[in-house]
Order: sequence, then structure tokens, then C-alpha cells
Amino acid sequence: MKFVVNRPFGGRDAAARELMELANAAEPVQDSRIHIKKINDPFLYTPAECKAELECAIANGWLWLHGRGTYAEIAHAGAVLLA
Repeated sequence: MKFVVNRPFGGRDAAARELMELANAAEPVQDSRIHIKKINDPFLYTPAECKAELECAIANGWLWLHGRGTYAEIAHAGAVLLA
């Protein structure tokens, strides 16, 4: 028997778009950096799912992750997506 959990977002790309909307709504700390916790907390289902959506946003060029992964920044392509 399979158990299927319905997710409110269509797929990985749709979830990455929702992640971008959360990043856009978050208050930047300094130099337009956003704490990654402010993006993850309201969106978090499981750490693996959140990581997959974050990687999708980065792969699409929408989001740029700082070296240690504590801050994120909306890239130019992400700003165009949100406009």
C-alpha cells in the first residue's frame, strides 16, 4: 500500500517559484542578503524537500546562495521572474 501526501504546490518548479515569492517578501539584512532561515521556515515540509526546491531555484538562476549557505540573494533572473 502506498501513502501519498498531497502537497499544496504542483511540482518542484512550482515549489521553487513559491520559494522565490517567500524570498521576495523577506526583509533583507544587509546588502540585499536574506537569511536562509526566513525562506525555509514558513515553507519547510522536510529538509530534503526544501533542499530540492532551493537547488531548483539556484539551478534556474533565480537565487544565489552565499558561500556558507546562511544567506541567499535574489539573482537578476529571479527579479525578472517576480516582476
